[in-house]
Amino acid sequence: MHSMFNGDFGIVLVNIFLLAILFATGVAIARMRSLFAIVMLSGIYSLVSAAWYVAVDAVDVAFTEAAVGAGMSTVVLLGAMLLTSRTAKPEKLFFRLGPMLVCLATGAALIYATVDLPALGDASSPANAGVGLTYLQVAWFETGIPNVVTPVLGSYRGFDTLGETTVVFTAGLAVALLLGFGERSLAERIRNESRPGERKANKASASSDEDPS
Repeated sequence: MHSMFNGDFGIVLVNIFLLAILFATGVAIARMRSLFAIVMLSGIYSLVSAAWYVAVDAVDVAFTEAAVGAGMSTVVLLGAMLLTSRTAKPEKLFFRLGPMLVCLATGAALIYATVDLPALGDASSPANAGVGLTYLQVAWFETGIPNVVTPVLGSYRGFDTLGETTVVFTAGLAVALLLGFGERSLAERIRNESRPGERKANKASASSDEDPS
């Protein structure tokens, strides 16, 4: 029984488990109307995606997904919630069919494209041959770092990584500036419009205080 969960079978179980969590989280995001809950679930989706990338040996992509998807994107979306309402408007069933068909068509195209992908760990695949094989052979001797992904990103492709970091930082800074210089009174106005009875009571109380008679 112990050997049953070793090797490829265990990896398959982990992949199925993580993909099932992603599917359930995606369905929950599509059905919810609370923007705060949607943002939190989006962060969870990114964290589970990062864990799945680690499971398939894509550590660099997992790091980016955790930092950008679960970190910066969640903070930016929470800041954007200050400028809008907290609940999304309900939509009719007819208007949901279009996005659902697009998602189904995209998923079918992606599944069809995976047919031609090489098997995981295939020695003759492009990722494990050519320049990738050269990195595996010389990375330890040239950099002294055991994980080959780190020297590829920080040394061999250092300028490319610097450019990607600059783009992400510039995009985050631009969004932060847009949120910072937006109309701060918008959120307060929306809250006041959602409570007309309370606003009328406040006005009546203020007028009674001004009139001593």
